Amino acid sequence: MSTRALMRKLEDFEGPRLVPLGGNLVGASFFLMKLLPARFMLERAVDQGLLRPGRTICESSSGTFGLALAMLAVQHGYRLLLVSDWALDRHLHRRLVELGAQVAIVDRPAAGGGLQQARLDRLQIYVSDIAGSYWPSQYDNPDNPFSYAKVAEQLIDRLGRVDCLIGPVGSGGSMSGTSRYLRTLFPDLHAIGVDTPGSVLFGQPSGKLNLSGLGGNILPRNVDHRQFDEVHWVTPAEAFHATHELHRKHGLFMGPTSGAAYRVAHWWSLNHPGKTVVVMFPDEGHRYVETVYDQEWLKAAAGWGDRPAESPIAVSSPRSPMTRWSRVLWKRRALDEVLSGSGDGDDTDLAT
Repeated sequence: MSTRALMRKLEDFEGPRLVPLGGNLVGASFFLMKLLPARFMLERAVDQGLLRPGRTICESSSGTFGLALAMLAVQHGYRLLLVSDWALDRHLHRRLVELGAQVAIVDRPAAGGGLQQARLDRLQIYVSDIAGSYWPSQYDNPDNPFSYAKVAEQLIDRLGRVDCLIGPVGSGGSMSGTSRYLRTLFPDLHAIGVDTPGSVLFGQPSGKLNLSGLGGNILPRNVDHRQFDEVHWVTPAEAFHATHELHRKHGLFMGPTSGAAYRVAHWWSLNHPGKTVVVMFPDEGHRYVETVYDQEWLKAAAGWGDRPAESPIAVSSPRSPMTRWSRVLWKRRALDEVLSGSGDGDDTDLAT
């Protein structure tokens, strides 16, 4: 069997199930979304001679990209070294070790960029010290968004026209890549990125992130700001409420990043009944049984006792304080254009 064929043993797990969520809203529900870019990046690295049999893959991850790499590494005989931090779920940590990964934990944030930058700093040491190692670099590797052409193709095959795509933003690959390829057929596609307060991805001042898998304290090159028509910031408590709603109403047991995206998509689809809306749900909720799905844990979550907002408030700048669900009409502008107010023009929601 060829190396390429071996690399695709888990390919059937890469794509989403399409689940009707009422009206014009469809959920693209992934078992583990990061399997797709992880497999694609490793496959490309093999083709380019960057990754050879039995060598070590080194990466920074505290979530599902690390799990995807571990699943692929154990199937194809690679060693895996992951640099993570204290936020790594203990059950996921145990699973990574069971899969043979070496997990290094960083416990002190860097002066700039927080724990994410501290992980990357530690990672550079390992990459330099381990001969023949390969770093996929999920945040900056263009093969990450490129891999999502496959998802765009699947959406078109199953749904035909897609008018609006909504999804959480972390590394930038899924939303930037999928929207870019959908627009080759649908140039008017409305793309909505979902972030959380304290994340620098769309211009918020860097702060503590309390929503695992969403946002970041460093800005990846794979976040293509010009792909987005609007951006929403959802607080952790609002995301948790939406995660439970998604489970109760639709039987979808997903993580809180999916809940945050669902909150935005449900609102937007109700206000645009003639549009076909797809919302991306990156991974299932098994990592959150003792947190987001545990009522005792939720009691200590800031804002959990408050009634969640039914709609977002419009804010004038991404730098505004955001204590509840907020949105900015991004209008496919670069980050510096939005922060400077360039191209604001009419604030009318063109998608309405």
